[in-house]
Amino acid sequence: MSTASVANATSSASSTTSSSTSSVAPPPTPAGGLGTSPTETPQYVPMSDYDVQSLNLALLQEYLELDLFHNGLARFSSQDFDAAGINADQQFLIEYMADQEVGHAELISNILGTNASKPCTYGYPFGNVRDFIDFSVKITTIGESGVLGFLSHLDSRAAASLLSESITVESRQEMVLRQMEGLFPMPQFFNPAITQSMQWTQISPWLLTCPAENIHVGWQNFPGLNITNAANASAISNDTMSAVSNNRSTPLSTPGQLIHLQWEAPGKAVGPNASYTTTSAAGTPAFAAWISQLNVTYTPLINVTNFTAFTQQPGGAVFPNGTTNLVNGTVFVVITDQNPVVTSFNGSLLDQHVVAGPAAYTAG
Repeated sequence: MSTASVANATSSASSTTSSSTSSVAPPPTPAGGLGTSPTETPQYVPMSDYDVQSLNLALLQEYLELDLFHNGLARFSSQDFDAAGINADQQFLIEYMADQEVGHAELISNILGTNASKPCTYGYPFGNVRDFIDFSVKITTIGESGVLGFLSHLDSRAAASLLSESITVESRQEMVLRQMEGLFPMPQFFNPAITQSMQWTQISPWLLTCPAENIHVGWQNFPGLNITNAANASAISNDTMSAVSNNRSTPLSTPGQLIHLQWEAPGKAVGPNASYTTTSAAGTPAFAAWISQLNVTYTPLINVTNFTAFTQQPGGAVFPNGTTNLVNGTVFVVITDQNPVVTSFNGSLLDQHVVAGPAAYTAG
């Protein structure tokens, strides 16, 4: 059902309910809530430029994931997947996840109407099945965290309600892909939220060309960041084949581990048709910001020299009881000039302090 159909159906249901129960007192309802009045008809359309640009970014993400899943299935043979421990049933699951992306893209396109972008051409960094799965884990996490970052800020709450129904499926995709990689499926209590500029910075390098009629993406491209000694989850998990769950004895990373960081200077042409330029309004690099679960945790940079530095992976837990590590699963590392206190809800306040990044980092 298109979003227009959803809107029409909702409108019809509201008018029918209103006319049939007009003489009956409504049931007692706690005060408050937004969009709950029977006189309000949901409008599944953007209400601001912020909505258009946020939803368009989500649409570009969906197109990327759709092409990514198809590309991996087409690039590697069934024998290649079998050798990586991913059987025919699981290969079909990847194909079905691509079908889910078709639905997600159609949903957002219907909401955006004439502002909806078209699919682009893409390039990928993987050369084998395990690296394809690992890259897919990171890409789905970026999309999931990006939408979580802006969902509650959309002016169109009706559009946000539909988008929330798709992003929960993205979370399941991430978990399934981790299982295919032989990793523990969900090692975190909470999924982190990142800003639109952080999301766009991470996906734009894989968009090679886009149709000229696509609207210009209004979010910032930060200079790229690379963690040069990050764990290669796809290689480490070679001894752990695809399974519902694996309890690995060897962690991918540990608190206190020295992390090597290397980043780019602003001014690089990036994104589709090399039509975007990386920028940063931040000052001297001083911290690594770890965006993980509910928290943004800062660690000081060590030996900052010529766009390189070291830092240490932070320890600690999400809550004082220590039942889960603060840095676990796929997290995001950003180089900043200051260490402002931000939360999941106001993470955009961090953008002005970003020197480079984020880099997706597999921890735990």
